[in-house]
Amino acid sequence: MSASTVISTVDNITLVTLQDFPANVASISKVFEAISQCGINIDMISMAPTHGATTGLSFTISDEDLIGILGFTSKLKQETDMDVIVSSVNHKISVYDPVMKNTPGIAAQVFRAISGTDADIRLITTSEVEISLLVTEADFDTVLNALQEALL
Repeated sequence: MSASTVISTVDNITLVTLQDFPANVASISKVFEAISQCGINIDMISMAPTHGATTGLSFTISDEDLIGILGFTSKLKQETDMDVIVSSVNHKISVYDPVMKNTPGIAAQVFRAISGTDADIRLITTSEVEISLLVTEADFDTVLNALQEALL
């Protein structure tokens, strides 16, 4: 990519997915407010396209907050028809480069680099200058090595 490309990692990440989540901003606000009241910091957020009145909402937290989020999600499951999936011991790998903002093909380079790994990519989030991938513990080293070899 460029001399300013940085690949960083964060270990011990829990992915929480709320399926059949109400597809409205008020519900998103309510859930994230309740999580903040538990003292839990949210990192990555991704929402699937809506299917009628519902969607899928995924977010990540530190594994250190696993007990707290399980308490929250247990209560949520009792009060709603949502399905909740919680997966811990994941890793976030982020590729940052300010040239991404105005350079076509960066995402193609990132995904070409890892295409041969057959990795279980749990979540993808992006900004104008960063692509972040949440991967399983089993795939972490393989994906990180592939990105480093191809991009650095």
